[in-house]
Amino acid sequence: MSEHPQPDQPMPLVSHLTELRTRLLRCVAVIFLIFAGLFSFAQQIYTLVSAPLRDHLPANATMIATDVASPFLTPFKLTMIVSLFLAIPFILQQAWGFIAPGLYRHEKRIALALLVSSILLFYAGMAFAYCLVFPLMFKFFAAATPAGVAMMTDITAYLDFVMTLFFAFGVAFEIPVAVVLLVWIGVVDVKYLKKVRPYVIIGCFVVGMVLTPPDIFSQTLLAVPMWLLFEIGVLCGGLIRTRNRVEDPAQVAVPAVRSVD
Repeated sequence: MSEHPQPDQPMPLVSHLTELRTRLLRCVAVIFLIFAGLFSFAQQIYTLVSAPLRDHLPANATMIATDVASPFLTPFKLTMIVSLFLAIPFILQQAWGFIAPGLYRHEKRIALALLVSSILLFYAGMAFAYCLVFPLMFKFFAAATPAGVAMMTDITAYLDFVMTLFFAFGVAFEIPVAVVLLVWIGVVDVKYLKKVRPYVIIGCFVVGMVLTPPDIFSQTLLAVPMWLLFEIGVLCGGLIRTRNRVEDPAQVAVPAVRSVD
């Protein structure tokens, strides 16, 4: 036998697929475990999510259920969505565990920072929508209700509406991560991003107009944070490119290779 240790051998495709299947099953199991823990609180969760609208309903007005099964199915659906949102950190951790061994050391530092930032920004976007956008938007809708019209929203329609806005604001708050990623892989540079800034600002308001209800308040409350987050991404992208230029390539470690157990 040779006295020199043998280098790690790449994993075959079947081993990669087996590991991917294992990690996907773990994600599904965690989602259902969270759902099992939250299911008994489904009604309370829906009450919490619907609070921004109920606080601005006219006197003696309530939310309604137009389908026979809506009082059960709607909180059930909401609880499943909440379980998925709460499992996002674990899901991304599993994704990181799958791709990290194939990255260089400096790539791991940047990718891990982007991963953590994406989680925090997504939750921040949802919190921003719930705490600031929803109260202002529903107050506007209540005030704009025509005379003789009773504002009584269906619980299923309300859930679909707020989930769309939650997702829109969560994704919109990922703009810094997307900008940094594009700069990092060399698709665009910071000078080009600064050059197209006026078009980005217009695009933010167009996206705000498409993703939010047709009122100036909610459109502005989405467009302005998108623009500010774009500026943060440009700033962070410039710092990353500067650091990459001064980093000594000789100090960059060779990426780890998966080995067969």
